[in-house]
Amino acid sequence: MPKLSIRDVDFKGKRTLVRVDFNVPLDASLNITDDTRIKEALPTIKYIAEKSGKVILVSHMGRPDGKVVEKMRMAPAAKKLEQLLGKPVLTAKDCVGPEAEKAVAAMKDGEVLLLENVRFHAEEEENDPAFAKQLAALCEVYVNDAFGTAHRAHASTEGVAKFVKIAACGFLIEKEIKYLGMIVSGAQKPVVAIIGGAKISGKIDVLTNLLGKVDTLIIGGAMAYTFLRAKGLKTGNSLVEEDKISLAASIIEAAAEKKVKLLLPVDHVVTANKDNPSDAKCVKEIPDGLTALDIGDESIKLFTDEIKKSKTVFWNGPLGFFEIPRFATGTMAIAKAIADSGATSVVGGGDSVSAVKKSGVSGKITHISTGGGASLEFIEGKELPGIAALNEK
Repeated sequence: MPKLSIRDVDFKGKRTLVRVDFNVPLDASLNITDDTRIKEALPTIKYIAEKSGKVILVSHMGRPDGKVVEKMRMAPAAKKLEQLLGKPVLTAKDCVGPEAEKAVAAMKDGEVLLLENVRFHAEEEENDPAFAKQLAALCEVYVNDAFGTAHRAHASTEGVAKFVKIAACGFLIEKEIKYLGMIVSGAQKPVVAIIGGAKISGKIDVLTNLLGKVDTLIIGGAMAYTFLRAKGLKTGNSLVEEDKISLAASIIEAAAEKKVKLLLPVDHVVTANKDNPSDAKCVKEIPDGLTALDIGDESIKLFTDEIKKSKTVFWNGPLGFFEIPRFATGTMAIAKAIADSGATSVVGGGDSVSAVKKSGVSGKITHISTGGGASLEFIEGKELPGIAALNEK
C-alpha cells in the first residue's frame, strides 16, 4: 500500500517531529566531512517550514550506547544545517523531558529545532514504549525521513508512530520507496543487477530475490570467486567462502532455471601483494599463490555491453578492491557505463555510493540510496519497520 506522504498533510501551526538521519562522519576537530545526509533531508525540512509547521528534528549520531558522549552531540549537524538552510536552527539539550518540552513550547510556526542525540538514551534502541510516548508527546504529526535507519525498529523510527494520529513519510523515504520498489516490481526491462562486494553471506537473500526480477545478474568483487570455484575454476589465493560454494552452485542453477543470464568475470587483475602491487597483471586463469583483486578488460567489456542494453540497472557493491587505485579500474568503468547507459539507474548504499562519487558520475545516476543496510533489506523483500509503522495513504 502507498504510504501517507507529507504532501497529504496540513502542517500549519502543527508541531511536527521529523526523524532524520544526521549520523554524518566527523573529523578529529568535529567538522563534518560529508554532509550528504543533511542535504538529502532539506526538501522535507523546507517543505514543512514553508507550510508553517514547527519542525522538530530528531536523529542519532554514532553509537553512544545509551550514554551521553560529548563528541557525539548534534551541535555540528545543527551548525551545518543552519548554513544550508540560511536561517537559524534552534537546539535542545535533550530529546525528551523538560528541556525538550520547553524548547518545543517556545517555537514559532516555520521554525526549525534540532533535538539532542536520541541514542544518548538506551531506551531508543530498545524501542521502549514509554520513551516512544515521550517523543510522541512533543508533536501532533510524525514524519519519518531517515531511510538509513528504517530497517531498525527503534523508538524514534517505529515506536513513536504508535502514539501519534498522523505518521507520514518525507520526500527522501518516498523517493527511496519509489526507486527501490521499482527494482523489485515493475521495472522497465531489460533489468540488469550488478552485485559486488566481498562476501556472498551478506547478500544471499538479495541474490535469491533478484533472480525472479532481473534479466541479467552480474556478479563481481571478491564474492565472484566463490562462484567461480563452484564452477570448478582455479581461484589461487582469492577470497573464497568455502562453506558457501554449494550455495553459489545452487544460485547458478536457479538462474539457469529462471532463464536469467548470470555473468561472472572472465579475466582478473592478480597480485602476490595487494599493498605493493607492482607485479599486478591481467590473467584469464588465476595462478596458485596470486590473489584476484579486480576484473580485467574482457570482463569490463562483457559487463559494459550488457549494461548498454539495459533499461533499468541496480548496482550494489564494488567490482574490485577499489580503495587501492590499481584495483579500481573495473569499479570505475562500471560506474561510468551505468551513467552513460541512459537506463534508469539505482545505486544501493555503502561502498557503491562512494565508488560512484569517486568516479565523478553521481549526477548521472537516477537514484543513489542513502541506506546501505536498509536498501539491501528492501531489495531482499523484507518489510522495513520504520516504513511499515507509517499510515497508509
